[in-house]
Amino acid sequence: MIADMLSYGFMQRALLAAVMIGTLCSVVAFFVVLKRLSFLGVGIAHTAMGGIAIGLVTGLNPFWCGSAFAVAAALATGDISRRGRLHEDTVIGIFFAAGMAFGIALLSSFKGYYPEIFSLLFGNILSVSEAELRLLAVVMAIVLLFIGLFFKELLAISFDEEAALAGGLPVSPLYFGLLTAMALTVMVSVKLVGIVLASALLVIPAATGYRLSRNYRTMFLLSLLTGIGGSVGGLILSYFLDLPSGAAIVLFMALLFLISLLYRPRTA
Repeated sequence: MIADMLSYGFMQRALLAAVMIGTLCSVVAFFVVLKRLSFLGVGIAHTAMGGIAIGLVTGLNPFWCGSAFAVAAALATGDISRRGRLHEDTVIGIFFAAGMAFGIALLSSFKGYYPEIFSLLFGNILSVSEAELRLLAVVMAIVLLFIGLFFKELLAISFDEEAALAGGLPVSPLYFGLLTAMALTVMVSVKLVGIVLASALLVIPAATGYRLSRNYRTMFLLSLLTGIGGSVGGLILSYFLDLPSGAAIVLFMALLFLISLLYRPRTA
């Protein structure tokens, strides 16, 4: 049965995309959960709607427009919150609403047919092309290189930012670098599960690992296994049950998280 599924070229590309996205999201999710930036992931995903809408109505690449919008929103959120003007959650809430509203208003103002909007909102991994796989590989390499080079430093600011600052670490550049990595990861995830569900991939893998671990090494490993296993498992499930791939992937990961709660609730 699996062999039959993989006999199709589009399923081979989809499986490769699922493994890559699962790996990338689970690594970034590790820091998102530790630093409690889950809501920021939601905000970035929905704020990107504004940039995607600009790309659709102008004929520019929606991915690059959405990425620029998402990165700008993430950095602006970090800058405003760090200057103490507003709490981070408040800034995210404003950008979340404004980005979605701007995108909807723009699309409604420019009359036309935008067939891409449905797949951008809800994802369509089965339509991943060779060019999009290459783009995903480039983004994945950049983000993982950044995290690999500064893993210990990012871990330090995630656990205790004040102690990291006292220890001489460049806290602000590392924080803004992490926000940029989050924004890029969200945008490449849009092709897999869409804007509506992309933020879930930045939370569920690491949350599952957190529930089942007592140290960060085990949490990281379990996050990685959940991200890859959930992406691949959800894709296979969507194929055999004829379900939307994005929704199936997120639901499969959510099931893994539920199992982690039932298996052994974390007590420390």
